[in-house]
Amino acid sequence: MIASVFSKSRPFNYILITSLLVFCYFIYQIKHVIVTEDSSLTLFDVIQKGTVLLLVTASLFITNFITKRNGLSKDNSYSFLFYFTFLLFIPSVFNKINLILASFFILLALRRLISMKSLITPKEKIFDASLWIFIATLFHFWSILFIVIVFASIIFHVSSDYRNWILPFIAFFTVGVIFLFFSLLIDKEWISIVWKQIDSNFDFHYFSNSVENLALTLFIIFSVFFLFAMLLTLSRRPLILHASYKKIIFSLLISLLIYVFSPVKSNDLLIFSILPLSVLATAYLEFIRDSMLKEIITSSIVITGLLLFMFQL
Repeated sequence: MIASVFSKSRPFNYILITSLLVFCYFIYQIKHVIVTEDSSLTLFDVIQKGTVLLLVTASLFITNFITKRNGLSKDNSYSFLFYFTFLLFIPSVFNKINLILASFFILLALRRLISMKSLITPKEKIFDASLWIFIATLFHFWSILFIVIVFASIIFHVSSDYRNWILPFIAFFTVGVIFLFFSLLIDKEWISIVWKQIDSNFDFHYFSNSVENLALTLFIIFSVFFLFAMLLTLSRRPLILHASYKKIIFSLLISLLIYVFSPVKSNDLLIFSILPLSVLATAYLEFIRDSMLKEIITSSIVITGLLLFMFQL
């Protein structure tokens, strides 16, 4: 039922998922106010929460744009559905504006990198993607690992031109100089905030309850399943899409490395994995022929996401 509804790219699907996202967001915020017993919201808080909602909603549509524009999905809205559903695994991220901002800028970077297969203005795309990644690094340092995909994209498409290898370094100095300028002009504390993020921690005993443990476990199970499904079927997919799918695979693996290296462990860090996982899940659903199996997989993901969201309220 669910798979058949989202097998077409209908306006109703986008309206439905966007409405559910807004509804879930407000439900979680209301629960947060009740639990913390803090009913005093300043204008800054309202602007911040509104910004988070706009960024998360925009991330939904950017994910859909990436998959459709680059041929990673057919005429369906699976990626839109899966991005929303996997987000429900980690609703606490709604209160982590730094991670939301970092993941949003990484989405913008991946949008440019995946579109490099067209070989149209590759230099601009390399520079833009590098710029977005280094901006994301200001909000979560280990986002810098995504720069590996920039160099992988250069190898896949435009390795013969030495100037392409220099562009990421130019982007790095551009972001660095602008950040230092405004830090010295407005608040030097910004520099120390970013500097303190340059740390790592391999202690994974952070769970505050068993639901978070379950959410992480199920997220990893889905990730491993769709990752291996892509690796096993990649050779049977169109050759023109191989580089794009490899970038998606690298994105998922790098997202997991961000989780491993980040000094403060939480399920919220899984937000970097949601785009690649949504694309891989969509690709698998489009690959299989059995409509019953499609329904089982889609329903399992959606029901799991909704249940985990409710348990974490």
